[in-house]
Amino acid sequence: MPFTTDRVAFEFHQGTAPLLLSFPHVGTYVPACVAERLSDEARQVPDTDWHLPRLYAFAKAMGASTLVATHSRYVVDLNRPPDGASLYPGQNVTGLCPVDSFGDTPLYRSPELEPGAAEIDQRRAAIWQPYHDQLRAELDRIKAQHGVALLWDAHSIRSVLPRFFEGTLPDLNLGTNLGASCAPGLGERLLQTAQQAAEDGYTSVLNGRFTGGYITRHYGQPASQVHAVQLEMTQSSYMQEALPFDYLPERADKVQPHLQKLLGTMLEFAASTQQR
Repeated sequence: MPFTTDRVAFEFHQGTAPLLLSFPHVGTYVPACVAERLSDEARQVPDTDWHLPRLYAFAKAMGASTLVATHSRYVVDLNRPPDGASLYPGQNVTGLCPVDSFGDTPLYRSPELEPGAAEIDQRRAAIWQPYHDQLRAELDRIKAQHGVALLWDAHSIRSVLPRFFEGTLPDLNLGTNLGASCAPGLGERLLQTAQQAAEDGYTSVLNGRFTGGYITRHYGQPASQVHAVQLEMTQSSYMQEALPFDYLPERADKVQPHLQKLLGTMLEFAASTQQR
């Protein structure tokens, strides 16, 4: 089935600091040519990284650029490799154009309605490629202006998801591709900052279940002064994890200062790099 969409692939804000925030999984739009084939549950796009641009709204005042996806990850997953290769070989994962949910239920009403190779190519060209072209261009611009570029890939997920991990996920899951996507020691500095949130009841880990997806791994090139970090945080830290997925201001207000400190640690690192 031919794929068409009437929405742009992303919304972009250019900042003044050497920091870009990427939000690849916050989109909720599903074009009609896809939505009509999805199950009733899938049309609710429950696996969205809900409300993150609102949660990180303070970042613009810090000078950060922001890149915000518009389409649901059910249409195409912007944090997967373009060839659909698994990010975690041997583990249960979803693909470039997913056919099942985080709850391991089919997204489409029948297997015959799932996207074929030609449609996957069309989705990649219409949404995945423009997002990544903009991401690349902004990192290049930031590095040319500041001599260093920082990428913060922002994610959130339900705190309990048996398909992907046992038990309850830590609240703040930092990923640096096991240290390969940023300068030595930066991940550890960020973990120290995250651990300060323990005073408010938040747990944290570095390179635990989530070590960074395609965006972190692909764009993090510390030898070229491009440093990428992923934060996967529990949705229970700031929102209701079940329908209607409401933003909970009292929870969000509590965690936001810790997110601000994490971004501050990134900018402090950039300043120290520029002074060398």
